[in-house]
Amino acid sequence: MGEGVDPTQMCQTLVDKVARSRQLRAITEPELLVLFEDWLEELEEEAAEVVRTQGTPNAQELARKLGVSERGAAFLLTKLQREGKTKAQAL
Repeated sequence: MGEGVDPTQMCQTLVDKVARSRQLRAITEPELLVLFEDWLEELEEEAAEVVRTQGTPNAQELARKLGVSERGAAFLLTKLQREGKTKAQAL
């Protein structure tokens, strides 16, 4: 192996990727995928309602209001922006 290569880290990375692929495979079951899509649609509707009634919040505010992570709220705001349902704002 070349200098600077950590075989232990490489093995851990491989194990992590295998674990993630198993997790992803689990959510590709049709029944679970439908549930996930329904949940995401509900979150989008809730986010759109917040924007309609209270203006466009930042990701941190939306995360608190919806009970999701800040990263998830930023995703929802970006999606709403792309669909023209909110004004652009710093996330």
